[in-house]
Amino acid sequence: MTTRSTQRIAMALAAGAVLVAGLSACVPLVVGGAAAVGVGMVATDRRSSGAQVDDQGIELRGGARIREIANDNMYVSITSFNRQVLLTGSVGTEADRIKVEEVIRRVDNVRSVVNELTVGPPASFQDRSNDTFISGKVKASLLDAKDIFANSFKVVTERGTVYMMGIATRRETDRATDIARGVSGVTKVVRVVEIVSEQDLANIQSQQQPQPSQGGATQGGTGAAPASTSRVPLPPMEPLPSTPSGGGATTSPVR
Repeated sequence: MTTRSTQRIAMALAAGAVLVAGLSACVPLVVGGAAAVGVGMVATDRRSSGAQVDDQGIELRGGARIREIANDNMYVSITSFNRQVLLTGSVGTEADRIKVEEVIRRVDNVRSVVNELTVGPPASFQDRSNDTFISGKVKASLLDAKDIFANSFKVVTERGTVYMMGIATRRETDRATDIARGVSGVTKVVRVVEIVSEQDLANIQSQQQPQPSQGGATQGGTGAAPASTSRVPLPPMEPLPSTPSGGGATTSPVR
């Protein structure tokens, strides 16, 4: 079985798990699933290992804190990528919307929050099942593309709006946006992507390559690689410019 086929199967299984967990009317909050890593995803992730661990912790701790303030009109999804948090879903009031963001900003290691929560009734069962289906189609379409790396993007869908998170070049981001916009059922694409140059991307990838031990088990040496203390991939990455609506996200409507 090829790696691409394995990844498609992993995505299908992950989507099914999210559907089962997310469609229950008794669940007021959904975390983004940073801990649910597919086959081969960790090794090919552009985040540092520290950022991946932090993202898992952010989602779990953020979820616990939102539950402390949750009410019957709050349905919040928390997705963290490279310590940037995307909030999607709905709340009953503008005050709740602001309160959720403030709570998440105080979670350890969070460096920015993109608040896409809406004020109004929660999504219906049909909306959520349709969103899960759309996310699966977008991920499969990205995987089928030959000119981009699908694992560069995390896909979240809320009522037909597709949110794309990741670390990518502008060419990759524009190409992924075009692919997502071409998927049936997608009404809008919102990019929450950190843009890097081709050279920056090459540097990140070279840092993630296993380094051969210097001298092996020579006398007086352990042969062990030094532990990394980096917590954010270097060099610093430039986000897409904000739109007038704010939030650090760039919207790409479907034409």
